[in-house]
Amino acid sequence: DQGIDTPDDAAILTPPPGKALVQTVDQFRAFIDDPYLFGRIAANHCLGDIFAMGADAHSALAAVMLPHGDDNKTSDDLYQLLAGATETLAEAGAVLAGGHTGEGMEMAFGLTINGYADRSVILRKTGLTVGDALILTKPIGTGILFAADMRAKASGEDVSRAFESMQRSIAPCIPVVRQYGASAGTDVTGFGLAGHLLEMLNASNVDAQIQLDALPILPGVATLVTRGYESTLRSSNEDAVGNAVPFSPHPAFPLLFDPQTAGGLLFGLSCDQAEACLAELRSGPAPDAAIIGRVTPRQGAVGLLGYTDA
Repeated sequence: DQGIDTPDDAAILTPPPGKALVQTVDQFRAFIDDPYLFGRIAANHCLGDIFAMGADAHSALAAVMLPHGDDNKTSDDLYQLLAGATETLAEAGAVLAGGHTGEGMEMAFGLTINGYADRSVILRKTGLTVGDALILTKPIGTGILFAADMRAKASGEDVSRAFESMQRSIAPCIPVVRQYGASAGTDVTGFGLAGHLLEMLNASNVDAQIQLDALPILPGVATLVTRGYESTLRSSNEDAVGNAVPFSPHPAFPLLFDPQTAGGLLFGLSCDQAEACLAELRSGPAPDAAIIGRVTPRQGAVGLLGYTDA
């Protein structure tokens, strides 16, 4: 009801009748020098948790950290950052209702997102069933790609394609996965594919078999993996999952732990619906979507990932 266009001390929101409030918050430092593009990507990343639960985005509160500098430069950076963020929010049907700014050593941006959903359609991490197919809607590899880019070792064309992927919302995927009866879902972000999938496996008391050759990978990333580039978060992501993810010599194995920015939707659904769902995703909102594995019976105390090459 009241937001950034009014001078009041707080935003006032009216929940739609019968809807559940769904909230999430995320924040990270800038990894590119373009504030506008960073604002777009960061907003899309923050919106991912809302959409992954099947909710509609409503409004957001921003937390902005700007580097110390000339007032004109700082003001322009803030304008460009918020322009990108509000543009992405508007595309998602949400508004920026307020926020706070501060100064620090480097630019950082975060959003608290408010969404609403019917409880009956909320998509949770629990619910995977033995035999379900696992589908990922976006290619992975942003952590590796930008680790290489920081060393001027990634091609401009590959980086541009990654930017395109990170600006692609997962929101249009939700009606499709609902139509085909998705059993559980999450978005793949900072913990990497293995970390987020293991959350689903443990919540559902099942294991999974991953087809490493089927993983969708951003252009150029496979080559960068062979050259030894990796995100600084790769080791901690791998340590966090421990023995639940046994080592594989397959060249795609490191990608399981690569942190993603504005990553794709990972979900399970009945195998007999998987190919039809995949075809609809690929022809529309998720051209790089792939079936990456299947759900298997629980073998031990924690969820376990196994692998096949094909």
